[in-house]
Amino acid sequence: MTLSNSPLELSHFPVMLNEVIEICSPNKGGFFVDCTFGGGGYSKKILEFSNTKVVAFDRDKYTFNTAKDLQKKYPKRFSFYQKKFSEIDTVIGDQLVDIILFDLGLSKIQLNNLDRGFSFKSKKKLDMSMGLTSISAEEVINNLDPKKLKSIIQILGEEKDASKIVKNIIRSRSIKKISKVNELVEIIIKSKKKNYKNKINPCTKTFQALRIFVNKEISELTKGIINAAKVLKPGGKILIVSFHSIEDKIVKFFFNNFSSNRSRPSRYIPEKNNDNSLLFNKYKNKAMIPTAKEIAKNFPSRSAKLRYAIRNGNKFTYPKELIVKFKKYLDLENSHA
Repeated sequence: MTLSNSPLELSHFPVMLNEVIEICSPNKGGFFVDCTFGGGGYSKKILEFSNTKVVAFDRDKYTFNTAKDLQKKYPKRFSFYQKKFSEIDTVIGDQLVDIILFDLGLSKIQLNNLDRGFSFKSKKKLDMSMGLTSISAEEVINNLDPKKLKSIIQILGEEKDASKIVKNIIRSRSIKKISKVNELVEIIIKSKKKNYKNKINPCTKTFQALRIFVNKEISELTKGIINAAKVLKPGGKILIVSFHSIEDKIVKFFFNNFSSNRSRPSRYIPEKNNDNSLLFNKYKNKAMIPTAKEIAKNFPSRSAKLRYAIRNGNKFTYPKELIVKFKKYLDLENSHA
């Protein structure tokens, strides 16, 4: 099947592009991996520098034609894989990478395609798949028992009104299957108290929860950053742009807890500078955020946070603490309808 390039690509802005390029220094050349190709903004900019090579990943079939165009333009320096980024280590193999990029946000290309079911404005089928998934939002809403559905919305969406929303979902689906986005939107709005001071759409958190669950985004993120650290060369950098608090907690914990300046559980326990399980050099624990100018141009970037860490020379050791720390999310996400 041939997928045409969407004119919406023209409205896709790679978040904090200037900051990312400054940290990456593609003018010095190197081997880059773009784990979330999307509209190709980062990859295109990096490839403008002649001594760079880029391998890109995206699970979304709608990115294929943009990637194909780049492959034609840079046949020796760009390659693309329609795979989940958690497979980075199997694709890269024994090669070592200079820079690995993750932009975890939903792109405008995905959001503005109303057939995908991501937008509150859609009247199409409840889908929310980013690609390579085994379940849809429609199946989640109509098939999960109330307790599990409440946990998904409450934990993955951090939605305080989860109980009322689920109660109304159960009532509605007992009468008629909930199959369209606008039907779910109506249920959520009816369930939420009106808060005229809150500028965030009342459906935001529930939609976030369903999207995360459908695409197993927490599992994908944890596997992806672990496998990225495995193929990153000493001195190489991993950059991650996150958009909600769960993602940022995971990234922050990973960089903090596996860096040479990680916090000690007690000040009375001596610091272990030669701990071979550490993966990163000293981590500067401060997230970068978009400028006011960028937010004015691309409003969805307002919630973005950019963090990066530098790989040390230690042999890769599997970071079990990361999985233990976020087990609650992983277990919930990997439960099935």
